Amino acid sequence: MIDRRDFLTTFLGATASAVACKRAPPSPNLVGELGGANFERGHRLREPELRAKLAGPLPVEKVRVAIVGGGPAGLSAAWRLLRAGVRDFVILELEDVAGGTSRGGESAVSRYPLGAHYVPVPGPEARALITLFDELGLVEGREPDGTPIIAEQVLCRAPEERLFYRGTWYEGLYLHAGASPRDLAQFRAFKKELAKWNKWRDPKGRHAFVIPLSRASDDPEVLALDAMSMDAWMRARGFDSPRLRWLVDYGCRDDYALSLEQASAWAGLFYFVSRMGADSQSAELITWPDGNGELVRRLAGSVGDRLRTGMTVGQIDDDGTLGVLDRDGVAKRISAERVIVALPRFVARNVVTSLRGREESAAFDYGAWVVANLHLRDRPTSYGVPFAWDNVLYESKSLGYVVATHQAGRDHGPTVWTWYYAIAEDGKPTREKLLKATHRDWADVAYSDLAPTHREFATLVDRIDVFRWGHAMTRPRVGARVALAKASPATAIGKLHFAHTDLSGVALFEEAHDHGVRAAEEVLAALEIASPTIR
Repeated sequence: MIDRRDFLTTFLGATASAVACKRAPPSPNLVGELGGANFERGHRLREPELRAKLAGPLPVEKVRVAIVGGGPAGLSAAWRLLRAGVRDFVILELEDVAGGTSRGGESAVSRYPLGAHYVPVPGPEARALITLFDELGLVEGREPDGTPIIAEQVLCRAPEERLFYRGTWYEGLYLHAGASPRDLAQFRAFKKELAKWNKWRDPKGRHAFVIPLSRASDDPEVLALDAMSMDAWMRARGFDSPRLRWLVDYGCRDDYALSLEQASAWAGLFYFVSRMGADSQSAELITWPDGNGELVRRLAGSVGDRLRTGMTVGQIDDDGTLGVLDRDGVAKRISAERVIVALPRFVARNVVTSLRGREESAAFDYGAWVVANLHLRDRPTSYGVPFAWDNVLYESKSLGYVVATHQAGRDHGPTVWTWYYAIAEDGKPTREKLLKATHRDWADVAYSDLAPTHREFATLVDRIDVFRWGHAMTRPRVGARVALAKASPATAIGKLHFAHTDLSGVALFEEAHDHGVRAAEEVLAALEIASPTIR
């Protein structure tokens, strides 16, 4: 049994916990489910019994290409193979549903995210991603520099974001209300620093911060930022305004599940600058009711029955031989001419024979997330600016919530709020609390976090579904970018090609897509299949 006050204090802080404990917890009749990655199947990958089961004589299936992992990277690799006319491939996915942390859910009211929920309008460097968006009917033209003009219906509808502070909602994510002249001067100076980096180019003409990272600069001036924390970078420039520090810390927690003390300065600046256009204004966001779930659903739909879910791949040899258990526990081998390993690195280390026992880069560090979808029968009263798509709480340790029905233009009536919590704290005790917590424990945290922000909230919540991501995303700590560059984890081994956001050090759909396309094009070259590169 987890102590309520202790649990709320861990994840909301002492002040919020004290307030919440004076208020009744959610009704015991409040329904909901606790979901997440299939821990049982995942932990099976480390068990000697699995390897023993795959060691004996087994029936063999032959395919031209096997893709292991049905997240955005694996699905993107499949999309690229299909574009080249390759049909003889399979995707083997451990979970019962493909999509990884970009998955979504659905109710009678709306689809909603279970993880990643937007993609900024890509810059001209993201050629493969623009090609995908064009195929999906999202591109209506091009700017002179090659930036796509995205269909208005998938651009995030205004108002995009707002901030809750002491009983009132304010527009935007920087707290202008009550800001001192010194606060505002630092905010302007910070934006000038961002604009400077946005215009920066190395001798080869490459940007310092651009998506995908395969197009970004590795100049020493840029990589020097990886050697210090974002906190140290800010302090060196006199950026001590609490409001500015909150904004930057929020950005680091939002994308990386890291505080500004933990994230590298490179990562902190990348969060802001990589999303800027040529005019140094933030790029518009592309989103759907279920966030990036729309993208992975459409990619998975194009693959058809080549996608096999519930498959446990327990062994991958350099010669393209795979040891596999299906959802019924029946073992077999798959012999492939080429294999794309689209798995997180901590999983790949357990199943790729040549990676077992190899000393890996310390850059592979993972953050945990909790996502709660709160189903409301109607909208509660809100003070200040109207409901936005993204609703953030200044005095909370959470990341706030996005409104699933916002993009559909439904501003009244039933809705679904998707609440996000990134666990930046390190250490075994915090992770153990995450894993031991019940549905009711996490529903209480989400409920207690949001109850003070809206009147009638408690009477309107019908259901809270909780989804835990124990190893949700790779985290760019200090030194991670340089360490990854030295390790070269994307380098092919035998007949194996690697694709995953882990290989970039930042967990973005765009990076997964770029790695998936790159790995697929490596396979096409190895199989001597002519197909012009789209990267």
